[in-house]
Order: sequence, then C-alpha cells, then structure tokens
Amino acid sequence: MALESDLAVALLNGMTWGLIIALMALGLNLIFGLLEIVNMAHGSLFMLGAVIGWFVIDATGSFFAALLLAPLAVGAIGMTVERGILRPIEDDVTITLIATFGLLLIFQQLALMFFGPGTRSVTAPIAGTVTFGSISYSMYRLAVAAIAIALMAGLYLFLFKTRYGTWMRGVRQDRETASALGIPTSKVYVFTFGLGSLLAALAGVLLAPIVSVGHLMGLDILAVAFIVVIVGGLGSLRGVLIASLIYALVENISTIFMTPVEARILTLVLMIAFVLVRPDGIFEEGAV
Repeated sequence: MALESDLAVALLNGMTWGLIIALMALGLNLIFGLLEIVNMAHGSLFMLGAVIGWFVIDATGSFFAALLLAPLAVGAIGMTVERGILRPIEDDVTITLIATFGLLLIFQQLALMFFGPGTRSVTAPIAGTVTFGSISYSMYRLAVAAIAIALMAGLYLFLFKTRYGTWMRGVRQDRETASALGIPTSKVYVFTFGLGSLLAALAGVLLAPIVSVGHLMGLDILAVAFIVVIVGGLGSLRGVLIASLIYALVENISTIFMTPVEARILTLVLMIAFVLVRPDGIFEEGAV
C-alpha cells in the first residue's frame, strides 16, 4: 500500500514537473525553430521570472500580479535583447552562443546584486490538499498543471489560428518567400524571442512556490530543457511536451527506488541512449 501511494505521488509530481519543463522548453524551441539561435540565456530568463515575481509579490502581496507582470517584464527584456544585441549577429552561430552565454552571466550577476546570494521562498497562493483515495496532494501543484496545460493549449491556438501565428510558421518554413509575400519578418523575429522569454518567465513564476527562488535556479532547468528539446526533436512542439513528461515521470518514479542524484543520472543516461538510437528525436526537425 505504501508503494502504491508513493507511486501515485511520483506520477503526480512527474506530471507537474514535466509540464513546467515543457513550458520553458517550448520557449527555447520556438526561439531555435524560428531564429535558429541556441539561447544559452534561457535559464536566466526563467530565473528572472521567479526573481521579478518575488519582488512583485513582496511589493503588492499578490501572486497573481506577479504571474502577470513578471512574464511581461521578461518578455520585454527578451525583445530588447533580440533587437539590440542578437539581431546584428544572428547569422553567426558561434557568436550568438557566446553572446547568449554572456547574457546568462550578466542576468545572474544582476540578480545577485539586487536579490542577494541566498534563496527565498514564495507562499503558494492556493493552500490545502486534495485527497485521492489514500493520498493527499497539493492543490497548488494541481493548479500549476492545469495552468500549464491551458497556456500550452493557448500557444497552439495562437500558432495555428491567428495571423501572427501563421506569419511565424511561414517565416520558419521559408524566410525569403515569407518576406517576399509581405510578412514583416523583423517584427516576427523580435516577437518570437519575446514570446519564448515570456514562456520561460511564466514557468519560473509558477515554480517559485514549489522550489526556492535564487539567482542560480536557472542552471539546472536549462540543461534539462536542452535535453528535452533534443529528445523531442528540434523545432517540434509536440515532441518537447512528450519528452518533458517522459523525463519528469522517469526521474520522479526512479526516486522511489534510489536517491534523487541517482535518479537524475539514470534519466539522463536513458535520454542520451535514446538520442544515440534516434538522433532526430521523437519527431524530426520541422514537425510541429
């Protein structure tokens, strides 16, 4: 009975964690799929979402204000970065890697200066638990899963049901033809980077009440996001979601039988083995 309860909790934790990873990795994949920029600063954008969210909560006492304002602020930062820093060098992969890695360090240092070296906690806006049979589970974690699903559904509808989403997909398929047809590719680029940054920040704010907020919190999840993007297939949104859920479920279930570090190592080994067998990922590059 204890094993069944542990397994049920691990499945629920895996689902929540997988959806958070997917939300962040989708932003990373959007930026790569359209701009072909490997954004090393993406983890710092996730961290900035949580840190700015903490400041908003401290000032207003409202988590929901943080959930609105922090992603908008980070999205604006992302648009500024694309327009002012990455646009002149976006055709050089090596230089963009160096530039985004430099931005990672800059954002971390700014967070260290204003937020401090320690970690801080955020009170969950939804208290209490829900009982499923013999187990109790956090209502906030379930709310996070529901919000993440709603956001991803909204992203899908945006990409396939709106004019701007059609522009983004058109530019991704063929930049020159899209430009010749009158699509404002420059605006699409800056909007895409801003949208990817906003998704990372949303993930950071949603995760803040579950983990400790600190200036280094983006490093671990950045590595995980890159892994699930590769396993899911570069440019594939479906693949990112599936890979994120598989990663999180395997890691959480493994912690029942081994230490968290061993579970992380096992999950990474399995992911690497999958990539060796199927280098294109679950879905080939270009499959939505």
